[in-house]
Amino acid sequence: MRQILALSAIALAIAACSQPTAEPEAATEAAPEQVSATDAWCRPTAQGAGAAGCYVTLTATADDRLTGAASPAGERVEIHTMSMDGGVMRMRELPDGLALPAGQAVALKPGAEHLMLMAPIAALNEGETVEITLSFQSAPAQTVTAQIKSAPHGMAH
Repeated sequence: MRQILALSAIALAIAACSQPTAEPEAATEAAPEQVSATDAWCRPTAQGAGAAGCYVTLTATADDRLTGAASPAGERVEIHTMSMDGGVMRMRELPDGLALPAGQAVALKPGAEHLMLMAPIAALNEGETVEITLSFQSAPAQTVTAQIKSAPHGMAH
């Protein structure tokens, strides 16, 4: 019994004098960059329409860029902007995409930056939906479901 007590005391003394083992540091991986997309919608079109305006609000967790979009509902999707030039509203494509500053909601909306669904395959009817896949410089691509609906009153394109 004395031997067991002596060995226990020695083991406790050794344990008390030894260096504590450090826990391995947790890997500090940065969260992947993300872009949230909300309120996606497109305007209705008639059969044979050449294009349809589509809109969405994007918020990136880190500086990013909307670089492209695609949809099975049309031949292609372009990123556009609108501006006044000599009293005339002009629309042009943004071939380099659209900057998405970290933490700032960027609203693609009528009369400003927006998506143009070019050569729709069929008429876009109120109440239906279309899928649009958004591509970003850093964040992973994501597909949004856009409601087909008329613009709220006072939102001209």
